Amino acid sequence: MTATPTGAPSYARRCAHALNSLHAIPYFTDDLAKELAPSGVTDPTGVYLASRVSPLGVVDAPVVTAVCNAFAPRFVAERIPALWEKVSPERAIEARLKTAGAALERLLGADVVRSEAMAEAAALAGAAASAGRFPGRPLFAANAALDVPGEPHLALWHAATLLREYRGEGHITALAHAELTGVHALVIDCASDLGMSKQIVMPQRGWTEEEWAAAEEELRERGLVDRDGALTARGTAVREEVERETNRLDRAPYALLGDADTERLALYVHGLVSAAGRAGAFIPQLLPFFAPDTDAWNKL
Repeated sequence: MTATPTGAPSYARRCAHALNSLHAIPYFTDDLAKELAPSGVTDPTGVYLASRVSPLGVVDAPVVTAVCNAFAPRFVAERIPALWEKVSPERAIEARLKTAGAALERLLGADVVRSEAMAEAAALAGAAASAGRFPGRPLFAANAALDVPGEPHLALWHAATLLREYRGEGHITALAHAELTGVHALVIDCASDLGMSKQIVMPQRGWTEEEWAAAEEELRERGLVDRDGALTARGTAVREEVERETNRLDRAPYALLGDADTERLALYVHGLVSAAGRAGAFIPQLLPFFAPDTDAWNKL
């Protein structure tokens, strides 16, 4: 399902959305692929997985499938554990931090990444992340064990990563409670007004047409989508309930900051993401999702 929160106070929704978008920037640039290419990691999904799950150490495919809920198990197994024979988790962690810094400096400019405003945002996001708790959130916990970078833009990206994983792992819990698998969630999201298109999502996450159709049929049998694959009223209600539960499980970081500081952080990070988007951080089809314009932003 979409990472865009719904059904929570606007300041928290906006902050979670903006931080998720900031975290995502390095995965949409060429920097990370170029950094890992000398190690023999050239497949885009391999680049993503090596970076995303590296804080967990050398883990097998079932673990990666569990924490990266939206990916097809077969798709993951084609890459893990062979990936770790090419690049160590330590090297992947080093590569992702280096490339996050390079991408943000190139897209935003040296003055912005070294500004007092950036340092303040990093402090606020770091404080929010400190409110997270480890049980049930392995990726959040693994990232929290890493050293906090000294440079403000890297510290902000690190905190954004923590908060993205914290929310994401709460979302997986909410999906499980609703008896929805990763592919179910993707089908529902693509059928909604807020989700990305199937044409983008399905191949990126490794699902086949047959697997996607089977998931649609299972949702149809539950009355969540109709014959044409559109969400039913019941499907919309289930989706909204999952998002409300995700928001509830994600409330601690923003409660710690309070409304004013959370809204201030949200506006600042959204400005960074919008500037990065104008500089080419995202493909055009995804720009409205990661960096919504003013009207869409105000509706979050």
